Amino acid sequence: MLTDKTVNELLDAFSSSDPTPGGGSAAALAGAIGTSLLVMVASLPKTKTNTPEERQLMDQARAELLAIRRTLTDLVDKDAAAYDLVVAAFRKPKGTDEEKVARKAAVQDAMRVATEVPLETLQASARAMTLSVTVAECGNPSAMSDVGVALQLLTSAITGARYNIETNIGSLADPAVVQEISQAVLESTADVGVSASRVFEAAGLIELLRQASARGPLMGGHRR
Repeated sequence: MLTDKTVNELLDAFSSSDPTPGGGSAAALAGAIGTSLLVMVASLPKTKTNTPEERQLMDQARAELLAIRRTLTDLVDKDAAAYDLVVAAFRKPKGTDEEKVARKAAVQDAMRVATEVPLETLQASARAMTLSVTVAECGNPSAMSDVGVALQLLTSAITGARYNIETNIGSLADPAVVQEISQAVLESTADVGVSASRVFEAAGLIELLRQASARGPLMGGHRR
């Protein structure tokens, strides 16, 4: 399994010419790392104001974030398996009419899995981003840059998962399935922008970016 590898082994796997692991697995991994950072901040002994109410909120968020991390970790391998399923379906024989029908059905089944797996990544990462609001609003101020990194990773996970959904959904022939998945995407991402804005405000990220931009271009732009 990919998640049983060392960090260097996993990076080598992503770097290889093999089609898996690919972007879908990378999106799930980004989400898992971002969620892990939120777990870390939620686990710190000190919260923003050290009230019992904050501690309870952070403990609740931590418990759910740990479950989300397990889901996203599983999706690293699940995404690679989904791609292999698609390849296997396209390799099925198509010499007879019966074989063509069976192959077409197998391809559709595989493409649905390949679309639903990144949807799971998107849903899990979006939920983690919702919980990041609690961590940002109640967490130790000294760890707010960690929350910021978590937010960026979760944003990348959501965007990456969406890329894979859009790449695969066009191959689905059943309009009802397409509608079901499209609706799930909309529902899962409806509050992502609001959550990100709240995290930016609560974690003081806007001020950090302002300070950074005062020292030079944020993306290292070339100056003549």
